[in-house]
Amino acid sequence: MLFKSTRQDWFGNIRGDVLSGLVVALALIPEAIAFSVLAEVDPRVGLYASFCIAVTIAFTGGRPGMVSAATGAMALLMVTLVREHGLQYLLVATILTGVLQILAGYLKLGQLMSFVSQSVVTGFVNALAILIFLAQLPELTNVTWHVYAMVAFGLFIIYLFPYVPKIGKIIPSPLICIGVLTALSLGMGLEIRTVGDTGKLPDTLPIFLWPEVPLNFETLKIIFPYSAALTIVGLLESLMTATIVDDLTDTKSDRNRECKGQGVSNIVAGLFGGMAGCAMIGQSVINIKSGGRGRLSTLLAGIYLLIMVVFLSDGISLIPMAALVAIMIMVSIGTFSWGSIKRAPSYPLSSNIVMVATVVVVVWTHNLAYGVFVGVLLAALFFANKISHFMYTETELDKDSSTRTYYIHGQVFFNSAEKFINFFDFKEAMDKVVINLDRAHFWDVSAVAALDKVVIKFRREGTETEIIGLNKASKTIIDRFGVYDNPEEIDRILGGH
Repeated sequence: MLFKSTRQDWFGNIRGDVLSGLVVALALIPEAIAFSVLAEVDPRVGLYASFCIAVTIAFTGGRPGMVSAATGAMALLMVTLVREHGLQYLLVATILTGVLQILAGYLKLGQLMSFVSQSVVTGFVNALAILIFLAQLPELTNVTWHVYAMVAFGLFIIYLFPYVPKIGKIIPSPLICIGVLTALSLGMGLEIRTVGDTGKLPDTLPIFLWPEVPLNFETLKIIFPYSAALTIVGLLESLMTATIVDDLTDTKSDRNRECKGQGVSNIVAGLFGGMAGCAMIGQSVINIKSGGRGRLSTLLAGIYLLIMVVFLSDGISLIPMAALVAIMIMVSIGTFSWGSIKRAPSYPLSSNIVMVATVVVVVWTHNLAYGVFVGVLLAALFFANKISHFMYTETELDKDSSTRTYYIHGQVFFNSAEKFINFFDFKEAMDKVVINLDRAHFWDVSAVAALDKVVIKFRREGTETEIIGLNKASKTIIDRFGVYDNPEEIDRILGGH
């Protein structure tokens, strides 16, 4: 079974993986250079990182067909470290990031994705689609009309070529777009921006090197805050991307293995002169839409990248940026969840608020972690408020009117604790009050404190109070933190009044 699964991951889609890997590699080159510039390091740092991470994650990752490399979200977090301490500290911070991500995998922190609601995922996807599009605007600003014409023609090829009989289903349309636009640019002698204009491509293979920094506590104090931030952002983006690719391919990923795989990849990148990276939604979507499904596509994307920038740099540098802009616009359009806009009127207001807030924060800050944090926080608050409204009570008075029974239904926790207290009439003259909790559940210390307060108030009025129907989980937390069944403690509390 394991052998069959491994064979499928690697060799179940050879033709599609071979061609899609080439498309991804071509799109990776200018992005890796741009992210290097963003992090204020040499372009080789981003290109070597993309090669190392893509090749390594192909073997160690938990999601076949997903592409990992140097990313803008990670690059933004490195700027201050590079400015203040230099490249060597960035390399050792990258290695520590990998160690922390491996630790997160063994702690099974990948399961935390279950706390991310669909509204947050949709907001994340839409925000990334917007960011991908905005990232193309510099290539479309202050340029000649030839650039716009090339981009438009590139989109024409990308969207219509798949419908060409036979050939359209064999060769990915983005690859055709790159080839045709490059031929047009050279044949017509157009003076437009090319890949070679984005930065100098390396002419040597990456070599193993250990960062030249002192291995002491002072170094750890410097790099740990950056490594911790890189760990969180890297895992968030990787796990969110895995969720999206899961949906696109209708398959499942191993999230904890993905955490470990990202960690191993970053350690390798740091040891070969590269910066920290993570999964890339844009490149992953390009890979999937170009026919890539297996680990082979990710491996070949890294290998193609290195071959092209080291051995074929003269030819690669001639590719017009307009071709890559057209591909990224296609990715942006395909990534955006247009159905979320269409279905918004039928969604609950809280879901729409969570989605919009996630989009706004990610686009405003260019930081995925902030957006996901805000989205998860809002979703949790809305959920807490929602389930608190489902709590209600029924009461029953016995025949001689001396005992009243309260039947509590619902979840008692910090947001519903006050509502729970307000259910009871403490001034009603009763010999005894029975609180039936067989249809209630107590979740936290606030709920336990609310139950104690109810019992103490009744006993202050001279009313005997009995609690019945506690389920095992609720009884455990109440026995641990509560005082309602401890007469001595209650007498002490009442004595204080």
